[in-house]
Amino acid sequence: MNTGYIISRLSSAILVIIGVICTVFLLIHLIPGDPVEVMLGESAHPADRAALRAALGLDLPVLEQLINYFRGLARVDLGTSLHSQRPITDILAERVPATLELAVYALLFAVIIAVPLGVVAAIRKDSMLDVGAMGFSLLGVSIPNFWMGPILILIFSLWLGVTPVSGRGGVEHVILPAITLGTALAAILARMVRSSLLEVLNEDYVRTARAKGLPESRVIWCHAMRNAWLPVITLLGLQLGTLLGGAVITETVFSWPGLGSLLVESIQKRDYPVVQGCVLVISLAYVVVNTLTDLLYVVIDPRIRLGEGR
Repeated sequence: MNTGYIISRLSSAILVIIGVICTVFLLIHLIPGDPVEVMLGESAHPADRAALRAALGLDLPVLEQLINYFRGLARVDLGTSLHSQRPITDILAERVPATLELAVYALLFAVIIAVPLGVVAAIRKDSMLDVGAMGFSLLGVSIPNFWMGPILILIFSLWLGVTPVSGRGGVEHVILPAITLGTALAAILARMVRSSLLEVLNEDYVRTARAKGLPESRVIWCHAMRNAWLPVITLLGLQLGTLLGGAVITETVFSWPGLGSLLVESIQKRDYPVVQGCVLVISLAYVVVNTLTDLLYVVIDPRIRLGEGR
């Protein structure tokens, strides 16, 4: 692997993370609302507000607050929540596993549905199967999570009573959130698999494999799909970063205790340090997943060398 390319990627990733932290920090401090007022109420005495603002360090200039925040990051200290007064690392440690669980289940659901559907649609191009698969894709992309989630709750939880309404527990709790979150990904992924496979089905190496008398299943899965995977993996990497970042709407609808719901709660409370901690974790998830995606290209297609033609 090209060491220079890896160093360049890591440097770019660090710059992106720093830029995101600065942007979010400044935007949060510019939006209307005062966390001190939220904590003490509108009827609090001005002296009490001033004392609490000084204790929290909110009386300092924004630039000085930003510098202090970066000093804390250098010590792996994300600060303390303005409301619960707990270390933010402890709060995130409680929420990240829930988001990871939901993201993994949603990704599994999407892959299990989308890959066979996209392959069948490509093999049977312009048939009823193809039309049906692409119709599912269009439907999956068109239905928003804030509509699908309540509908699934209404049918499977309230009418049929086969799944819990909300919360996190056993596998039965994650079924509806994973379907809600994974349906749109499955729809996009199915179209990408179909498009990528159609591009390689007429290549010379595929015709050669068929001429050798290899079974059609082996031609598709061992030869054609090996090259069709590259754009699919790119899409998976981007979407997995989104899932790890926390599906705000899905977690809110199902009261799933992950990063998404924590982010919403913290914004409503004007809990700046927690919001910044959530954004930092989300940014790291995007960067790590996309870097691993680039490295995985070489495993899928040995002809690709990092740093060449990129």
